[in-house]
Amino acid sequence: MRSIWKGALTFGLVNVPVKVYSATEDHDVPLHQVHNKDGGRIRYQRICELDGEVVPYQDIDRAYDDGEQTVVLTKADFDALPSEKSREIDVVEFVPSEQVDPLTFDKAYYLEPDSASPKAYVLLRRTLEQTDRTAIVRFSLRQKTRLAALRVRGDVLVLQTLLWADEVREASFPALDESVRISAKELEMSAALVDSFAKDFDPEEFTDEYQAELRTLIDAKLEQGDALDTAATFGEKEDEDDGGEVIDLMAALRASVERSRAARAGTGGAGGGAKKEPAGTKAPPAKKEPAAKKPAARRKTAKAS
Repeated sequence: MRSIWKGALTFGLVNVPVKVYSATEDHDVPLHQVHNKDGGRIRYQRICELDGEVVPYQDIDRAYDDGEQTVVLTKADFDALPSEKSREIDVVEFVPSEQVDPLTFDKAYYLEPDSASPKAYVLLRRTLEQTDRTAIVRFSLRQKTRLAALRVRGDVLVLQTLLWADEVREASFPALDESVRISAKELEMSAALVDSFAKDFDPEEFTDEYQAELRTLIDAKLEQGDALDTAATFGEKEDEDDGGEVIDLMAALRASVERSRAARAGTGGAGGGAKKEPAGTKAPPAKKEPAAKKPAARRKTAKAS
């Protein structure tokens, strides 16, 4: 695996340098569209609906349409917005794990310790296990502010992005408002049926049968010679445009606890102002990610509605 991001978990004055990896991947067979007459690949083009011209990628801006008016947003507009300037994954609070609704779980990432000693990483992991709590964190990734749950999976810390509260739809179904009478016998029989299917869950027992059959079909066509030379399906293409580590972990923990207590007591002092690190504690240096290469542009034909 290749890390997609580097930063540091921060809680109080403790910094835990980490590397971030995507925890999941798509196993679907990659398919693309072709002309059923000759197998030629279908090229999508970005066409302006006003003049009918194909628009180069570098000449495309984005816009918001409220149904009556359209607001065009330029690159300069986006550059003026708060962006991914921080490399910190800030712990906001530690909550009981059962209070985090799995419905809000989104993308999962593995965190690997990125320092000479993994002590701070292991300490945080064991603390979450022992207290049966999940850390709620905030961070920025790809110019978006993310809310995430930091939890433990085996020996690894997992960062699971969360949907924002207004992204989860309310389940309101009139049929569920009706009063339904369930007899004790019906409930007993239903429980017996559940018990007959009861066993421990092993995800390895399940496979994606559709994808397996699709691969079998593709292999059969290849063996029968029912395939085209890939190069012949293309026409002419248009040009498009090291982290630091916590040296004195105990000092950082002690200072963080004292500052938190002072803040709760309303004394101000240690609870206010900018966050300072205790002597001997280094925060990981901010590193700039190399500019991402623009993917080979696929053009999309926009049809007037």
